[in-house]
Amino acid sequence: MSNLMGVFMKTLALLSFLLFSLSHGQKAVLPFASEGNILELSVKNGSSAVITAVAVEATDIPAWITFKQRQKLIASLAGDSQEMAVFTFSVDRKAPVGSDEKIGFLISTPQGRSWKMELTVSVAPPEKFELFQNYPNPFNATTAISYQLSAVSRVRLNVYNLIGQNVKSVFLGEKGAGYYQETWDASSLSSGIYVYELTASDAANKQIISRKRMTVVK
Repeated sequence: MSNLMGVFMKTLALLSFLLFSLSHGQKAVLPFASEGNILELSVKNGSSAVITAVAVEATDIPAWITFKQRQKLIASLAGDSQEMAVFTFSVDRKAPVGSDEKIGFLISTPQGRSWKMELTVSVAPPEKFELFQNYPNPFNATTAISYQLSAVSRVRLNVYNLIGQNVKSVFLGEKGAGYYQETWDASSLSSGIYVYELTASDAANKQIISRKRMTVVK
């Protein structure tokens, strides 16, 4: 049997400047809506032979994770030594919070040997409640209203005219922590400035209210 079969892997994850030591099967919690995260994979050659051109490729990547480069090449891996394959990635704000996903990694050599491993990841909830400016704004007919919740909340999203009349209840219900987007259709309303208000109440009945203005142009 080839002594290349002695190759094995350890994983180290450096996420948002915090160091986590991970072994196969453990889980990393990724920061919400973040960029410049670094994942370091330590590839160790357990044999005495030198291995050249070792390719390390990220595979089976969740849609909400974007790797700057999906493949790294280790030019030479001496016997009984290890080298790092360093990946930079971002986490989209639309990622599901608290849901376990897996990133696959394939390590291969020019001799046709390959090994696979998986890293389980999940996304931490947003650090704060936030209501974003609608887009587009000004708009004709429809616009998107986005917001994020730091905890499970009872949510109410209403639109008011400038004299305080409720012209539309866009959403009423419960949402988990994470990022959300609602669409408002103003085709039946006249041009003008409107106020959208988001109210969120958590399990402890702590209530947060945020308002922003938007402009309908026809």
